[in-house]
Amino acid sequence: MKTYLAALCVVALLLGISLASAQQPKTEVYKRQIDGRAYAELTNVPAKASAKTNPLGKDPEAVAAGQKLFEQHCTECHGDTAQGSRRGPSLLEPQVQTATPGAIFFVLTNGVVRHGMPVWSKLPEPQRWQLVSYIKSLGVSLKESEHPPAAKP
Repeated sequence: MKTYLAALCVVALLLGISLASAQQPKTEVYKRQIDGRAYAELTNVPAKASAKTNPLGKDPEAVAAGQKLFEQHCTECHGDTAQGSRRGPSLLEPQVQTATPGAIFFVLTNGVVRHGMPVWSKLPEPQRWQLVSYIKSLGVSLKESEHPPAAKP
């Protein structure tokens, strides 16, 4: 359980916010997130890894399981709704939501050590895909809230 807890805490550093940046003024951290540098690792993923598809991508249970993992271990840094904080970037940003599942999986698996995100390869692969499923589902929720369904006559 401790191994899983340690591995899941890595989500707090997902996509490149370093531990040092957590000590910077709040506006600097947000500026880094907005200009995209916090998400640069997603653009450096090898094409073969980026092309991987999520084997749990159509499994609604994977989203629910990923949400539980996120709630238990990720909200401290990414916020209750993944909006980001001083310690971790927003997972709602287009850079994350338009990234391929394979790219997100690659970053989770390999970490971004130079920015303080450890390698997650010890976390079982299905759980990493569950986290990917949940993270990608956040974009669907955003689209729905931006465009509420039309009222029925």
